Amino acid sequence: MTDHNKKYERFNIARRLEHILLILSFSTLAVTGLVQKYALNSVSVAIISFLGGIEIVRIIHRIAAVTFFLEGVYHFILMAYLLYVKRKEATMIPGIKDGFDAIYELLHNLGLRKEAPKMPRYNYAEKMEYLAMIWGYFLMGLTGFMLWNPILTTKLLPGEFVPAAKVAHGLEAVLAVLAIFLWHFYHVHIKHWNWSMFKGYLTRHEMVEEHGAELEKIEKGEPGPEIDPVVYKKRMKIFTPVSIVFSVIMIGLVIFLANYEETAITTVPRVYAEVDVFVPRTPTPFPTQIPSPTPDMMLANTWDGGIDYLFEQKCSLCHGESGGLSVKTYSGIIQGGESGMAVIPGRPDESLIMQVLAPDNEHPGQFSEEELERVRIWIINGARK
Repeated sequence: MTDHNKKYERFNIARRLEHILLILSFSTLAVTGLVQKYALNSVSVAIISFLGGIEIVRIIHRIAAVTFFLEGVYHFILMAYLLYVKRKEATMIPGIKDGFDAIYELLHNLGLRKEAPKMPRYNYAEKMEYLAMIWGYFLMGLTGFMLWNPILTTKLLPGEFVPAAKVAHGLEAVLAVLAIFLWHFYHVHIKHWNWSMFKGYLTRHEMVEEHGAELEKIEKGEPGPEIDPVVYKKRMKIFTPVSIVFSVIMIGLVIFLANYEETAITTVPRVYAEVDVFVPRTPTPFPTQIPSPTPDMMLANTWDGGIDYLFEQKCSLCHGESGGLSVKTYSGIIQGGESGMAVIPGRPDESLIMQVLAPDNEHPGQFSEEELERVRIWIINGARK
């Protein structure tokens, strides 16, 4: 009598831990990446706020990216060991049988074939998914580090590669998430609820349904490739130093690319600029259309629209929050200090701040002509918050 509950090992503990780490890193990349791509979506706004802001989201994304990349390095070394040293069969590479299996399964699902095909250790769908994972790993890794280091990228490649990398990175991310949730989840958790990656084994009943061809090989007792101990030692003498050098190079590359550019890690504060409108000197039959102020132009002439940033950069070192004039807050600069009101809305020439910042005064933290004119326009427009 056949024992349908007999267990067959599918994955050892190392492979299961590797898969769990893959799940965690991929899921983190998906969440923190998609909220950046669709940052204006209400769900994205809520997630970004929950995680502590966009900068925290980016840091988490990059930590997950490094984890994902190093896991790929480990997997590559493991595959090299199994294929080169132990001469294991490359069970994840598609072959002619997989093409026939796909056709036979389609015919079976359409009711045109009585029996479903018996699948090997990995069926055609799992092999295609594995190849797609490798493709996504290299594409996402390459474009991700290009976006992480845009200055270095433009030193090596034309500048157009940076926006192209952004498009490719975003679209591949969406494709990868859809593939996992639609393709992988269907085959692993809907078509057959498969816990082997977590439990490490399948029962005989599950093996019959999902990997009948492999079960037949196991029950026939077909031996795997035997390795002579002397040959094994020779291969290990080559594999060990090569794998160590490769690992050191990959880890060094990650450290270098993660620290090469500081500009890609922080968000540069928004800077608003005045828009010059050309008005012809000679009269014309039709008046020149002067564009209405856009929200950005109007916001530029407010305290919160960038005036606060000017005073923060130029004056806060001496005029902080303790005593005298404070430029840290809107109320502080409007209220003024011991010398009186620093800003009189609508009257820049009478405002103490404009008198102190005049070029001939050589006051510390001197504003440029453009910055001073911007403050002047702000006061003329009522020194709005």
